[in-house]
Amino acid sequence: MSHTHASDSHDHTAGANSRMIGWALALTSTFLLAEVVAGLYFNSLALLSDAAHMMTDVIALAIALLAIRFGSRDADSRRTFGYRRFEVLAAAFNALLLFAVAIYVFVEAIERFRNPEPIGSIGMLIVAILGLLVNLASMRILSAGRKESFNVKGAYLEVRADMLGSVGVIAGAVAIYLTGWSWLDPIVAVLIAVWVLPRTWILLRDMSNVLLEGVPKGMSLDDVRAAVLGVAGVVEVHGVHLWSMSGEDASFSAHVVLPAGEAPLAVRRDIEQMLLDRFEIRHTTIQMDSVGGSYDDHVYHA
Repeated sequence: MSHTHASDSHDHTAGANSRMIGWALALTSTFLLAEVVAGLYFNSLALLSDAAHMMTDVIALAIALLAIRFGSRDADSRRTFGYRRFEVLAAAFNALLLFAVAIYVFVEAIERFRNPEPIGSIGMLIVAILGLLVNLASMRILSAGRKESFNVKGAYLEVRADMLGSVGVIAGAVAIYLTGWSWLDPIVAVLIAVWVLPRTWILLRDMSNVLLEGVPKGMSLDDVRAAVLGVAGVVEVHGVHLWSMSGEDASFSAHVVLPAGEAPLAVRRDIEQMLLDRFEIRHTTIQMDSVGGSYDDHVYHA
């Protein structure tokens, strides 16, 4: 049986992601208070909806920052894989929070349709433009790490939703100013909520797959099994498992059967190298069996 482990690259990636999230957190937190005050002052549900999403950005970024720092802790006697799955749990919380915000917006919008209220369209426009600039800056900061971390990806999606929400608020403010139709404000709020929900669902679906230890996104169990069978000396592969701890990595375990007399150590190393080169799988647990029975593990264990 063998084990190979990821290099220190995860620590460097986590450090870079931590810096990105820290800058984005400072930026969005600074603007959040102003948008909440402006939404209340100008009586704009669209601004409050955008502020609610920005609030989830702040919470998401704060949790993601903590998740990365927890995730970088070493494994111990109680948590043999460390804390890396904490990032997935944090991202799942963020997605559920977005669903809750969307429900609030829908309920409030229905009330606004029943009882329209005057809107301060000029102030609404100015704040929305400032919000757009803040979101664009945050997206720029987070874009580099969004393909490497669920939490950075989740924060990026939420900031992007806010960015498009700010565009919607700007359009709504201009339309309200020109027409006086205050009912456009709750429509914009609902459109913001509707736009973000499908993307939130996709993120929640991907994280659920990680928590269920499903095959990592973009990988095929059949392809990996066939590749192992293609290694010289391998006659059978069974008990195959392929999963991810945090969505950023892949782990593999299997029983590999060799012909009697085949050198298991050399074949195992060939399998490990192939998995690394073709699939970027760095953590493997491989039990070597012979056609006539298991090899003596203490002799061939690296």
